[in-house]
Formats: sequence, structure tokens, C-alpha cells
Amino acid sequence: MKFFPVLLSFLLLSVSCATSAPVSFDGFLQCLARKTQSTLPIFDSIYTTQNTSYDSILHARINNLVYSTPEYPKPLAIIAVKSVSHIQATILCAKHNGLQVKTRSGGHDFEGISYVSDVPFVMIDMFIHLNSIDVNVADESAWVQSGALIGQIYHAISTKTRVYGFPAGICPKMAAGGHFGGGGYGVMMRKYGLAIDNIVDAKIITANGKLLDRKSMGEDLFWAIRGGGSPNFGVILSWKLKLAPVPANVTVFNVKRTIAQGATDLVYKWQNVAPRMPKDLFLRAMPQVKKNSTTGEKTVEVSFIAHFLGSSDKLVALLSKRFPELGIQSTDCHEMSWVESIVFWADYPLGTPISVLLNTTNMAVYSKGKSDYVKEPLSKDVIESIWKHMIKIEKILLDINPYGGRMAEISATATPYPHRAGNLFHVMYYTYWTEAGINATNRYVRLTRELADMMTPYVSKNPREAYQNYKDLDIGVNQDNQTDFATAAVYGMKYYKDNFARLVLVKTMIDPENFFKNKQSIPTLPRVGDGYIRGILPLIESAIG
Repeated sequence: MKFFPVLLSFLLLSVSCATSAPVSFDGFLQCLARKTQSTLPIFDSIYTTQNTSYDSILHARINNLVYSTPEYPKPLAIIAVKSVSHIQATILCAKHNGLQVKTRSGGHDFEGISYVSDVPFVMIDMFIHLNSIDVNVADESAWVQSGALIGQIYHAISTKTRVYGFPAGICPKMAAGGHFGGGGYGVMMRKYGLAIDNIVDAKIITANGKLLDRKSMGEDLFWAIRGGGSPNFGVILSWKLKLAPVPANVTVFNVKRTIAQGATDLVYKWQNVAPRMPKDLFLRAMPQVKKNSTTGEKTVEVSFIAHFLGSSDKLVALLSKRFPELGIQSTDCHEMSWVESIVFWADYPLGTPISVLLNTTNMAVYSKGKSDYVKEPLSKDVIESIWKHMIKIEKILLDINPYGGRMAEISATATPYPHRAGNLFHVMYYTYWTEAGINATNRYVRLTRELADMMTPYVSKNPREAYQNYKDLDIGVNQDNQTDFATAAVYGMKYYKDNFARLVLVKTMIDPENFFKNKQSIPTLPRVGDGYIRGILPLIESAIG
């Protein structure tokens, strides 16, 4: 590829070793005071463990209770930043005093990457104050800050227009920062692609404290933050979205079939037809375990959930022709505005007002998530094996999302998100439980891993691809204070495939000291003094072909 000579130059020129500043939390606080005293005072935005509000603020946006337990280190301080100057001061003061910085927007974070570290750290929280949304219908765009929740964004769009939406996710309580930075799929992905395919500008604060927009950051960095995990490169302040046209009314349905009602045959057929449907239709299959309250017998029930950019009569006619086995009738279908369909997808009862999208209360559980991409249809025997594993786990759901349509038309290198043409569907395995304690956690994690292991022969290979927004520390873990490039290449190739090499280059250019890092971050190119150069060349050459 064209950037290999540049990569080689970096390898040859990267001869210095970065040094770490000694850790001083008191020095960090004093530095913050100095840097913000002439702008916007910051001390009422700092929450340390001595503050009575610390625990409530920390736990309010923890989505996975596994990482709320005492054995996981917590931030020395939560900085509820209110301005660009607050972010800049936090970054520069943390660097000067040997502290790591984590950034949390919404906290929809499977592995606690944004609020857990094994080295001393402070956490920038974007959710509390940096959550503004400015919709410009005339320009067909919206600027949203990273702390804005998806539900809030959708609601804001709906107050200005009924005929525009945005192709992002269906979980109202996840925030723009992490969702957009990793890809952002949703019910309009087969029509318009991912959220990142519809972002036209952004503002980022880098490790040296500079505020950059698309023009000043350049196209390489703008490419990297749209799918390469935005916290790898700095703190994203805001995103400019290109709104997508939607009809005044869309059609949705949710029909459920158990194993006894033919769910196995339906899923088998679904995987062959859903990815080939017209772009206007997104038809998810979502299996869950259902338990008979009287007998205790367990089975699998599959929800077939549709989002159609058109009328119910057209949808019924389409499915009667292409998927008659599902037996969809007009009475199954509900026409509503686009924003009302988001409320429906969020599993609220029909008729729930759209104001529910403004609810920020987080419902946390203990959980373990994993993901796969499937390129060849599964046999009925494999589908039945999935049901058996699910019944053993019981507290699990699978989100199975069809690809094709626009997703197959966008180049795998257009953004860091590489999982485009050739995929039939993406599957998320999500196990959840309410029992506290290490025994429950170990059991559910083990059972989830067993299901994923069973799926190994039937999913993508070389590499076995995974979605970086569903971080999975089973597939390679670094320490927060150091990076082993061989480990990084393992998860890097699974999340980004050949785009990993270009991400490493961008990371090295924008953050050469690797200040922004986590257990699965994009690494910088190793320096000669680190002793990695000889081993890294084959990895990079293999990655870029």
C-alpha cells in the first residue's frame, strides 16, 4: 500500500525514548488551578474521593456492574469539564504530573475501558456538561457534543423536522463520543451506512492541548477518529452530522417465534434473505431464552424486528414475496414517525411519548459481550447448537443484524471500520445477570466464552473479526502503562483488519508519546530503544500486504 514507505521512515526515525513524569496528584490539582484561574474556574468541576458526590457521579454512567466492584481501580478524580480550556488543562496537567487520562461520554462501555485503569488516572466526564446539540435543517446537519446521548440527539432532530433523521444506534442512553468513534450501526445502516459514514466534521483536543477541526487536523486524523476509536487520538469535543432523509412515516413490527413455532427454520431462511432485501428494510433477528413460569421449561424465542422506510402495505407485500414463511400481516405492522420508531426499538410500549428519549437514568447490570461477523450461512444443526448453549446460559440475548445494501457498497478502507462487503450479518452475544459476586461472574463469562468457542468454525477467519465498539478483553490485553505491539496486532487486526497499519501511523504522528492509551488502544510505532523494531516489521508488512 502507498503508506508503506512512510511507515518505514517512521521506523527508522523513531529512535528516542519517551520518559514518564513522576506521579503527583497534588501537583495535578495545583496545575489545574494555575491553568484555569484566568478563564473558567475548574474546582467546582473536580470530584475526588473526598467529595460526597464522587460515588454517585462515577456509578451513574457505569453500564457494566462487573467494573463497579472495589477490586477495579477508580479514578483519582472525575473532571466534569465545562469547556475546551478545562479539557486542555486536564490533559496538560495530567501529562506533567504522570497521570493517565480516561474520557467518558455516556459510559456504554462493555469492558470499563473509559473508567478503569491499572495506573493512576483521572477521568474526563463529557456527559454532565458537554452535551449540546445544534440542529440546522436548512444545512441538513447538526453539531453535537460528545456527551450528548443518542436519544437526546434524535429528540432534538425531531423537534426541528419530521423528514430527517440520523443513521446511528437504537440505545437512547449511549453517548455520541464512543458510539461515533467506533462506528455506530443502527436500523438505517443498510440505507445510509454507519454513523461514521455520515459525519462530515469534528473537533478534537490532542495530547499537546491543541483544538483542531477537520481542516486543521487533516484528512488522515479525520479518517482515523471515525471508526478507529476516538479516545485513541485525543478528546473529541464535538461532531458534525449529515442528516439523512426519512419519510414522514416509517413502518415497524416485532413478531416472535419460539423453537416450537419454527424459529430454527425461520432463522435459517432469514440469513439468506435479510441481507439481500431492499436497502429500505432492516430486519433484525434477536433470540432470547424464554422460561415457562409454570413448568420452568426453557426454550428460545426469536424476535424478528423490522424497520422499513415506507408504508406498511409495501412492507407486507415485500415480505409476502421474499419471506412468506414469516407470515407477516398488516395487523403486525405499525406506521409512525421516524423518531417514534426509535422509541419502539428501545422496547418501550406503543404510544410512549418521545420525551422518554430524554431520560438519562442508566440501568446497569453485570454483563459480558462478544461479537462476530458471519460470511457463510449457518446450517440448521449449528443454529440448534446455538439454542442449546443459550438455554444453558439462560440470561443471554443475541442481536443478529443483516448487512448488505449500503454497507456492501462502502469501501473497507473508507473509514477504519473494515467490516463491509462479504458479510451476511453481525452478531453480538450479550450475557447479563443481576447476581453479585465473583462466582456468578465467572460462571456467566465462562458460558459465554463456550458459546463463542463453539461458533469458531462458522464465523469470519484470518482474522476472526470483531466490532471494536463491543470491546472484548478476551482477544488481547495490554497494560494501561505499556504496549506490547504483538498483542496490539492481535486485537488490532480483528477490529480493523488492514486498516490497523494506517491507524498506527496516524497515532504515531498525532500522539507520538502514546499518552492516550488503554488495554486495547492503537499503539504508536516502537522506538529502536524499546527493542521491538526487529519483531514489528513482519507484523506491519503482513498487515499492509
